[in-house]
Amino acid sequence: MIENALKPYVIGLDLGGTNSVFGIVDARGEIKATTAIKTQGYNKVEDYVNKAVKALIPIIDAVGGIDNIKAMGIGAPNGNFYSGTIEYAPNLVWAHDCVVPLAQMFSERLGGIPVALTNDANAAALGEMTYGVARGMKNFIDITLGTGVGSGIVVNGQMVYGSDGFAGELGHVTMVRGENGRTCGCGRTGCLEAYCSATGVARTAREFLAVSDAPSLLRELEPAQITSLEVSLAAAKGDELAKSVYDFTGEMLGAACADFATFCSPEAFVFFGGLTKAGDLIMKPIEDSYNRHVMNIFRGKPKFLVSTLDGSSAAVLGASAVGWEL
Repeated sequence: MIENALKPYVIGLDLGGTNSVFGIVDARGEIKATTAIKTQGYNKVEDYVNKAVKALIPIIDAVGGIDNIKAMGIGAPNGNFYSGTIEYAPNLVWAHDCVVPLAQMFSERLGGIPVALTNDANAAALGEMTYGVARGMKNFIDITLGTGVGSGIVVNGQMVYGSDGFAGELGHVTMVRGENGRTCGCGRTGCLEAYCSATGVARTAREFLAVSDAPSLLRELEPAQITSLEVSLAAAKGDELAKSVYDFTGEMLGAACADFATFCSPEAFVFFGGLTKAGDLIMKPIEDSYNRHVMNIFRGKPKFLVSTLDGSSAAVLGASAVGWEL
């Protein structure tokens, strides 16, 4: 049997609300084989794990069998690194009202290999540190701008998990206090996520259209059809209202980053997710806002970077990075 330290591959599992994507990854970040199953449709977690292992066996065999697998890493919603559990995940039928020891279950079914689990945003940060633009960095904050706003914080080369495994929810810092704050999916109001996620950008566009008479390409769409992609396409064509949506979003993100810098003094903020495809339309307002709002001792110090990881494989690479940590 190959010594664990010399085993050339890890399994990465990106456990999403709709699909679970598995990849076998080598130390250079090359995905050697992939497979996927639906995440939903199982009333019991045991049924989900059975289906997952059945799907995994062929790709494990394709790289020489389980003896070549060092470990498995899982990125999942409401994932707790300390315990290897998914805890009360609202969008998972088999985990929404209970604590599921998923890491232990996969380890037992895969011959006892080590399995680690963390939340998806922390996995993304580990992926950047292992394979991406944060490689070699010891202090950075990774911010995912997707349907929500996720974050992973690395300080002195270590992921910040806190006392209970759930530290780092920067998407749920309060940016707008009082009755004017938008309702967030977490049940609170005024969260950064409610404004700076993809859904938040679409909502900002609808609000701007409602209070302005300015011409805009977005007026050709029904309000319900407006997405962050439509805003990006319009802004790229020079649409002033759409550009003002990104200015608003970048202003808030930059102000948030100015606050974040005070507790960990990062060398970089790394942004990942669909909104980053807008390029300078979003990144320049973020950096400008940061430098206007931040304390003098932090001004101009961190880099503002866009992830270089391929979007289609980044989540699997992030999950695999959790496995390399074992």
